[in-house]
Amino acid sequence: MKIVKTLWFSGMIEMYNPEIITYINDNKILNERNFKTMKNKVLPILKILVIILLNLFAITLFWVSTNTNEDVSALSKVGSRGTEVRAIQEKLKERGLYKIAVDGIYGAKTKEAVVKFQKQQGIAADGIAGPVTLKRLGISIGTKPSATNANINLLARIISAEARGENYTGQVAVGAVILNRIEHPSFPDSLSGVIYQPGAFTAITDGQFNQPVSDSAYNAARDALNGWDPSGGAIYYYNPSKTSNSWIRSRPVIKRIGNHLFCS
Repeated sequence: MKIVKTLWFSGMIEMYNPEIITYINDNKILNERNFKTMKNKVLPILKILVIILLNLFAITLFWVSTNTNEDVSALSKVGSRGTEVRAIQEKLKERGLYKIAVDGIYGAKTKEAVVKFQKQQGIAADGIAGPVTLKRLGISIGTKPSATNANINLLARIISAEARGENYTGQVAVGAVILNRIEHPSFPDSLSGVIYQPGAFTAITDGQFNQPVSDSAYNAARDALNGWDPSGGAIYYYNPSKTSNSWIRSRPVIKRIGNHLFCS
């Protein structure tokens, strides 16, 4: 019904005033031309805007990824904050290198403690807690740690018994010798096998092995299991003031740490 009325209305306009129809048609053509002109002008601008927005998006993605990768590779350094810094401070405090409160803020005191630790470990003393430093501290950086609680407890017990009274580096070195033996064809291929090998350690037979374990021995066990080897790859050690065994004294000496000579 609406269509019929519209057609009738148009017919009446054309019948009584043809100029109106001409005016409408002219305006229709003009509007179409204006639309095409506007379309030709606007489309290139829209294309430019889209390209700009896409470029800005790409730049933003690049900036985010670059900064994320930098944070991961640089790890903790002066200015860093968070749980990782807190863990670093706690580990350093356990070793007596960090003297103030644990606050999770990597400041000058934390850097100073990290440098001291790095020097103890014989690694680059740059004050930045990178992957090597974190590993030596026993802090996981995304890979499964090789040190299990059972292994730490067992190794700490023999370290405490064999290196009681030795400095911290000397304790770690004793633990490293035990671990080096596991990989040597002349010794058993397990931690318990090396420790309980008949005649290997006097601490097993004289009761020292069953004495209370010192806190430093637990830390030394962690460091040894995490890869620190201050012994230089030794598989033997002895105290020259306490042994007259000619065979052990004939072994090539790698270095001396505290009261022990470490040998190949």
